[in-house]
Amino acid sequence: MKKIFIPIVAFTLLFASCNEDYVDPTKPSLELVFGTREGVIGAANGLQQLWSIDRTSPVYNTITGNGFTTKELRLINAGNVDEGELSVGGGVLSTKNQVVNNLWSQCLVIKSESQKVIDHVDVLTSENEKASVLVHATIFKAMAITTLVQYFQSVPLQTGKNATFNSRAEVLAEAIKILKLTEPLLDKATGFSGLVAGINYKNTVYALLARTYLMAGDYDNAIAYSNLVDLSAKSVFAFDQISANPIAYISITTNNVFQPVDLTLGLPTDLAPASSDGRLNFYIKPGSNPTTATGFFDSNTKSIPLYLPGEMMLIKAEGYARKDNLPQAIIELNKVLTKTAAADTYGIGANLAPYTGAVTKPAILTEIYRNRCIEMYMSSLKLEDSRRFERPGAGTAGAERNRNWYPYPDSERNNNTNTPPDPAI
Repeated sequence: MKKIFIPIVAFTLLFASCNEDYVDPTKPSLELVFGTREGVIGAANGLQQLWSIDRTSPVYNTITGNGFTTKELRLINAGNVDEGELSVGGGVLSTKNQVVNNLWSQCLVIKSESQKVIDHVDVLTSENEKASVLVHATIFKAMAITTLVQYFQSVPLQTGKNATFNSRAEVLAEAIKILKLTEPLLDKATGFSGLVAGINYKNTVYALLARTYLMAGDYDNAIAYSNLVDLSAKSVFAFDQISANPIAYISITTNNVFQPVDLTLGLPTDLAPASSDGRLNFYIKPGSNPTTATGFFDSNTKSIPLYLPGEMMLIKAEGYARKDNLPQAIIELNKVLTKTAAADTYGIGANLAPYTGAVTKPAILTEIYRNRCIEMYMSSLKLEDSRRFERPGAGTAGAERNRNWYPYPDSERNNNTNTPPDPAI
């Protein structure tokens, strides 16, 4: 069955959190879109297009921004001015930067449009369809707000003119709340032929809850939800030649914007992967010099996972370490270190010996951070990790990131008097 994608964003103001709607006479009205089964399903499908397709998408802008900010990537063509600003960071990163502006604007639009789908889901009468669409839209809303709070110090949760900004803790709490509201529906949310395929709803909700609880510092729940994820199940953004993988077709296959920095993956010498680490050959084309990306990014039709099995293992390892249960933390860490490619649903395997370092909390946490950076390379999570593990920040000796937070785009500041001051770096 052909998927219907409703271009809901075509009549939504893209600039700021006020998100006023403007009617385009060539596009369907909101009442028409959300008043029918086909309209609601089409709008739900449209969320994934907004999230994952083209240069404006959060998929492109988080992997790109995070990659340059945390030194995972090298710039190939200086004519890509916005990516060039990100590669330098500090005060060079302007409030007009299009990667930052697109990340901000698109996530706010997706937050707003997801809520519209949620608000109109009762148009659907099939329990399976209603549950699937509701969970689908909730996942995108949760990803939108938790993504924003990884890059910006505060985020407006409400939609409206001069919306006030919410704290990081409030944003994470909201994401957890809306994800947990879907739990009674997860057994019914199995997808259907009219809804874009690829996302495993139950496991994605559990994985996002584990990730968000970890960000919030609730280690018990982070561990509990990691344990609920079926590590053999895949959950991906699927692409084809028409709706292509944006990292592949914009950058990697054209060799025009960026490539992996080198075999260190942007880590300092003492944390860089060993030459025998099997994950290098997963993410870096063997023998390439200069380094070229493979993994999820060397084909326009390659899918990109919403989470990795190794992330769930490392969430548990970190949770146990932060709770001072070091023996259990090492057990979980060793699952990642010794994992073979054959044992991983995506073929990511370090195939290394178990941990033999110091049995101290700082040493184990450092090894967990190191493995997060390798296992989840180009996942867009490293900036959040770098701050959480208190790695050397921008402006300090041995800095491992060139910004701590992003400045608020002019598109927001010029339309919202409540926009906070920009962080120094």
